[in-house]
Amino acid sequence: MFTGKRILLGVTGGIAAYKAVYLLREFQKSGAEVRVIMTPSATRFVGTETFSALSRHEVAVDVFNDNKPDTSWTKHIHWGEWADLFVIAPCTANTLSKIVHGLSDNMLTSTVLAARSPILICPTMDGEMYESPAVANNLNQVSEMGFYILEPETGYLASGLEDKGRLPEYDTILEKSAKIIKEHAIQGPLTGKKVVVSAGPTREFLDPVRFLSNPSSGKMGIAMAEAARSLGGSVTLVHGPIQSAGLDRFHTESFISADDLFAVMKSHSDADVIIMAAAVADFKPAASHPHKLKKDRTSFQIELEQNPDTLKWLGENRKPDQVLIGFAMETENLRENAIAKLSGKNIDWVCANNLNESGSGFGTDTNTIHLFGRDSEDTFSGSKQQIASEILKRIFGNS
Repeated sequence: MFTGKRILLGVTGGIAAYKAVYLLREFQKSGAEVRVIMTPSATRFVGTETFSALSRHEVAVDVFNDNKPDTSWTKHIHWGEWADLFVIAPCTANTLSKIVHGLSDNMLTSTVLAARSPILICPTMDGEMYESPAVANNLNQVSEMGFYILEPETGYLASGLEDKGRLPEYDTILEKSAKIIKEHAIQGPLTGKKVVVSAGPTREFLDPVRFLSNPSSGKMGIAMAEAARSLGGSVTLVHGPIQSAGLDRFHTESFISADDLFAVMKSHSDADVIIMAAAVADFKPAASHPHKLKKDRTSFQIELEQNPDTLKWLGENRKPDQVLIGFAMETENLRENAIAKLSGKNIDWVCANNLNESGSGFGTDTNTIHLFGRDSEDTFSGSKQQIASEILKRIFGNS
């Protein structure tokens, strides 16, 4: 039901918080990737470690975390962009009121304001609270603001009373969530397609402290991933050792060496679209030394051997109707080298750029890409985000 979908699960400080643990598992069993945000009071009912272990992601609670100063305070922005659906279950009367009035005093309420996805609120509280004029008014307002509401069920409550206020059954929440996602799904040429994008450099270690690499920032690959998602694709971003705030927006897998990348991409060789934007080293040291090499000699020779050619392997083992897009960075003979790569690796498209062109190459925010197909050529210049969008629209069309 949720294969490839990204669910942001908000948990607030009510006794039903323990049920959110099982709700998380139900989303996962249905194929979703889930990340969890808790209010500070919710951690009194269930520890963050429980949700962290099950979701395999850090749990966000406070905007600023004095205990973890390296934790990103901008997570509400990136996770708000990442999610296909934000489900707040349970949602207390307190958090409901904050949402209505736009307060942002913790990571959950801040993310509500930053979210680009639809938001489903599951109000859960004692019956008398739920029927109170203030809560009824807030529910009306939050519905008018465009939020989805899933009414609580009637049953035995923590207070010992029988009344309306229970968190709905998991199947009910999942069914409602699926309908909302379907209603808001991006419809484009990549809708329903699995897209895998590689980005960033490889590192080939000579010893524990030295390696062969390149200055790739991964920016072009990330831009391609964003463009693919904007066309409806279910995107996995496979990245090398890069630092980018944009990684939080995607389902990601990482690699270090070209051998690592080869293994990861083989595991995704069934993808409908593969975009190889990573800057892969062609060679690696024939021997990697277990200890740091000392400078006790005046000269030193490094014997190199070839790395596996991931793009060529993908071309040789491609599945029917699969689209393979490669990247090529050149310093001379760009057209000839790109066309040779197109046919030699049995791929559909090559995005080539010249390192010597102004505003093009490693680490820049702009680029000039020469796109070569089997019987077509195009050139795009501008920001990497603009170029990525134009490339994919050229390849897949606008609708």
